[in-house]
Amino acid sequence: MKLQIFTQLNQSQKSAFAVVFVILLPPFFSNLFQPLGRASPSTFSEWNAPRPMHVALLEGALQRQTSVELQTSIWSPLAFQGWKPCTERPKPPSLPEKSWGYIQVFLDGGLNQQKIGICDAVAVAKILNATLVLPHFEVNPVWQDSSSFADIFDVDHFIDDLRDEVSIVKELPSDYSWSTREYYGTGIRATRIKTAPVQATVDWYIENVLPVLQSYGIAAIAPFSHRLTFNNLPSDIQRLRCKVNFEALIFVSHIKELGNAIVHRLRHTTEGSDYPLEETDKFGKQQTGKFVVLHLRFDKDMAAHSACDFGGGKAEKLALVKYRQVLWQGRVLNSQFTDEELRNQGRCPLTPEEIGLLLAALGFNNRTRLYLASHKVYGGEARLATLSKLFPLMEDKKSLVSTEEMAKVKGKASLLAAVDYYVSMQSDIFISASPGNMHNALAANRAYMNLKTIRPSMGLLGQLFQNKSIGWSEFQRAILDGHKNRQGQIRLRKEKQSIYTYPAPDCMCRA
Repeated sequence: MKLQIFTQLNQSQKSAFAVVFVILLPPFFSNLFQPLGRASPSTFSEWNAPRPMHVALLEGALQRQTSVELQTSIWSPLAFQGWKPCTERPKPPSLPEKSWGYIQVFLDGGLNQQKIGICDAVAVAKILNATLVLPHFEVNPVWQDSSSFADIFDVDHFIDDLRDEVSIVKELPSDYSWSTREYYGTGIRATRIKTAPVQATVDWYIENVLPVLQSYGIAAIAPFSHRLTFNNLPSDIQRLRCKVNFEALIFVSHIKELGNAIVHRLRHTTEGSDYPLEETDKFGKQQTGKFVVLHLRFDKDMAAHSACDFGGGKAEKLALVKYRQVLWQGRVLNSQFTDEELRNQGRCPLTPEEIGLLLAALGFNNRTRLYLASHKVYGGEARLATLSKLFPLMEDKKSLVSTEEMAKVKGKASLLAAVDYYVSMQSDIFISASPGNMHNALAANRAYMNLKTIRPSMGLLGQLFQNKSIGWSEFQRAILDGHKNRQGQIRLRKEKQSIYTYPAPDCMCRA
């Protein structure tokens, strides 16, 4: 009897302790409940490593034997396509004799959205014969990054490279020092233009902004994101935007230094790679290895917004539904479609497992030096396990850079993205798991430099991954056939398409 009572008390104590533990755990270990999301509801499903969704393909990929011919083909540089950059400095200089006043812009978004805003701001200043004030970056609402223009880009190079075309100043003269972000946040101001439509025309700026400049000597445009059209602009304005994007905007020295250190460690490795290091060339100089950069765009926001199934079972589905409700009140267009419909339409971001299978089918083997450029991956190391099996030489900033070297960029999303951007531009091959701002910016920049960039066929992949009976050989043939012309070949910009995604023909000339 005493033993029974003791056991009951013991069980009661355990239950009470468990309740107290659950209550106290979130305040003391809040990061456990928000491992990857900025507003994530509590769930442990993110740590549960999902089973591979494509077991047969994975077994085939792990046992693959990649031919020398296929490796040679995939690593060969992109053939010259007959296009070259054409953004030379104007002769004679086209800087206007008179400035109508100062243009201020307030930019939000991440690194690549900020770059687009800067390019458009320079073009608007040129159109209006105005002096551009160094663009102001809003605090990033997602990552809480307060990095300024000068924290990311070389200001002196920016101003000097554009000196013959646009007047740019680092700050306003004292007469206009009142024109601050705080000033415009406290009331309606005559000098603020907040009605600029998306992709506004030249005429709109002349009719709506120029009078403000002429009356007050200053005009502040906020919001300013995608506020200049891609169509019917004079060719000199288009090429000016290209010049800003590809030549005037270079990163500050410590970003380049960190990027160069990463590139050096990727190329000068003592471990195996697709192109093993030769000991010396005929001049006694050590050869360098090659590497591919993978931008793995698979964060929690991306997974939730896509409304696709990623193999995590019922717990993961419920967690993502709840997360969508918290962030977007459930208003996600894709959620009305089934997973099969979304995959057939190419709307599902590739999981680490799926991008790994694509890379393996393209001809990258288990000695490939792979650099992972991404923020936080939904599911963390558990989700990356399959990709790591396929590519054991996978690296990222954490594995290649010391704590001391990371000090200047740690916790700053824009600077971390800038480092990845820089490394991506130095890579032999770049591939992004899903379309997005980073993919578009790098695809354009690398096309401008005629560098190989693999663009996954999302619709093809969606269909292939739904075919559960497909074998490795058939899968690989379909991948190779479907990606022959998706490796960086120039695609001419069509009407309404972005000049920042398709640089030809606006930014490039026939050689």
